[in-house]
Amino acid sequence: MTTVREAAAVRHGIWVLCPAVGAAAAWGLALAAGWVATLAWFPFQGVFELVADIPQPWSTVGALALGMIAGGIFAVYWAKEMLAVEVSPDRVTLQQDDRILGFERNEVESAFTDGKQLVLLSPRGTELARETSGLSGSALERAFTGQGYRWRDADPFAADFRLWVEHAPELAPEVNALFTARRKAISKYEHEEAAELAREIRRRAVAVRDEKKRQYYRCAR
Repeated sequence: MTTVREAAAVRHGIWVLCPAVGAAAAWGLALAAGWVATLAWFPFQGVFELVADIPQPWSTVGALALGMIAGGIFAVYWAKEMLAVEVSPDRVTLQQDDRILGFERNEVESAFTDGKQLVLLSPRGTELARETSGLSGSALERAFTGQGYRWRDADPFAADFRLWVEHAPELAPEVNALFTARRKAISKYEHEEAAELAREIRRRAVAVRDEKKRQYYRCAR
């Protein structure tokens, strides 16, 4: 069995790096608040004037604390987005936060990467999964081929994707409804909701991928 995940330095380092960067950024803004408050054209003047009026050392302490909290929150979201891929001779498991997707060996015909996304295909050509990650493509390839799975250099069905439009006649009404809901989620930058809606669409044997906020689909052959 082979497991591919983010390097330990990344998995553990974000809990130190993100709060540190957040604190440094907030401290820099606090230092610049007095100067920014003199720029009449700069927006949010009231906020910068308020910060500039806070006496030391409370201005610095407050900025560092708020920056560390903001950085910690960012680290939490980053950690939730990390994907771990476990490949064994008879099963592929994808884990992201507390969500786990598992596929038996006979369900997975091949795998490949499309940009930063790992894609699993079924023998019918249906997309079983399309998950975004920062994992190395070469590491994923070694993991799959080392356990006897087929690895593709590119999407064999890339030319079959079509731009989704409202009420696409080729799709069932419920699938079109999912695409409509997903378009709203994308426009509001609700990435987690958009990803979950994409999984619902794939469960209905329709592949979906995005290009610059446009949704493309492919029906299983």
